[in-house]
Amino acid sequence: MLSEKPLPMPVGEKTSEAQVALQSGATTLDPYKVKAHFPIFANNVLSKNLSYLDNAATSQKPNTVISAMNRALTQFNSPVHRGFYPLAEHSSDYYEQARERLRSFIGASSARSCVFTSGATESINHVAQGFLLPRLKPGQAVWVTRMEHHANFLPWQAVCEQAGAHLHIIELNEDGELALDKYPELFGDNTAMIALTHTSNVLGVVNNVEAICRQAQQNNIPVLLDAAQAMTSHKIDVSALACDFLVFSAHKMFGPNGIGLLYISDKRIAQMQPTKLGGGMVEFTGDSMAQTSFAEAPHCFEAGSPNLASAIGFAAACDFVCALEQDKIKQHIEALALTFHHALSNNPHLKHSIRVVSPIKHAASGIISFYHEVIHAHDLAQIMGDANVAVRAGHHCAQPLLRHLNVSSTLRISLSAYNTEADIQAAIRALERAHEIFS
Repeated sequence: MLSEKPLPMPVGEKTSEAQVALQSGATTLDPYKVKAHFPIFANNVLSKNLSYLDNAATSQKPNTVISAMNRALTQFNSPVHRGFYPLAEHSSDYYEQARERLRSFIGASSARSCVFTSGATESINHVAQGFLLPRLKPGQAVWVTRMEHHANFLPWQAVCEQAGAHLHIIELNEDGELALDKYPELFGDNTAMIALTHTSNVLGVVNNVEAICRQAQQNNIPVLLDAAQAMTSHKIDVSALACDFLVFSAHKMFGPNGIGLLYISDKRIAQMQPTKLGGGMVEFTGDSMAQTSFAEAPHCFEAGSPNLASAIGFAAACDFVCALEQDKIKQHIEALALTFHHALSNNPHLKHSIRVVSPIKHAASGIISFYHEVIHAHDLAQIMGDANVAVRAGHHCAQPLLRHLNVSSTLRISLSAYNTEADIQAAIRALERAHEIFS
């Protein structure tokens, strides 16, 4: 319960300084105004005129998030849920206010459904080990997709091997989308779990998660959604979506590293077992586990000292995203992605040698992966980096997908609200330079 004492520094305010400075009444984003909120673009000592195009890996942090975390550390830092003095009581209140901000952000009906974790990876492992494994039977099926990040592949692979169950993969059609029509057994009685990404971190494909969740719910099949790549540009309402679990990380949506959220639907909370044991998550610790009783959710899933400053920063990131408005972010990054697609396809030096694997119809994700027929992706990334264009090269923790694409690595640009057409032009120039060097 939140303290009734007045709090000098509310968390999760509806009107933030970002809304005022960004003139939220505008119909489109001004990326230069957005960029002014991010100190790294003014203070980066490694390179000037940085074109940061690696947002699918991690986003930069605005002043509002940095300031919120700084206030937490300098003005009310103390143990959360562990002290009876005023400072500790205020810290506990702020922490729970941050949770409430996250609850509102995703449309959850109750804050008890919102568990702070270290990130999407830990959240998925919580569900795999604490929910699925205790009830997974030999011969049952767990379904994932070909486009999953390793974080949403390996945990299910592990529990299937532990339980003697079978991991099945939903393959892709020629458009890079899920070939759901080929798997009528997906929603059958033998399916124990469906886990899929909302938006692919390689292809940028946005899956029809609404339809999948709806049909799974009709068959009482639990669904986990990895929304790590979606929260900045997609408004997700878990109550309307009716998913059983949703996971995402703060650091991909302008928040701090090392914290994420696990949403557990009311229907599944009682079926979930804690997987991390320690302080703060028990009501009573006996001499045996049979005598030990756990705290109520969400606290029973949050063993150890809560990450106060990061929770405050997470809530501030939600405010910043809402100030920008997710629809406007999506509109902005889609326009930039289409500009990049157009520039590649019309460049006389690049159009015959670069192969784009991200479908243009999913440009609104802002994720574009491609490869050069001659130049290795790592070499491309190095040359682009030398030109102050930050991109990602490699398998992107999605090796099953890259095997399907029959490539060892791709180069990926991923866009955010602070990216500009100048960043796109810089990327094209750097690619042209690489082509010249290797030609």
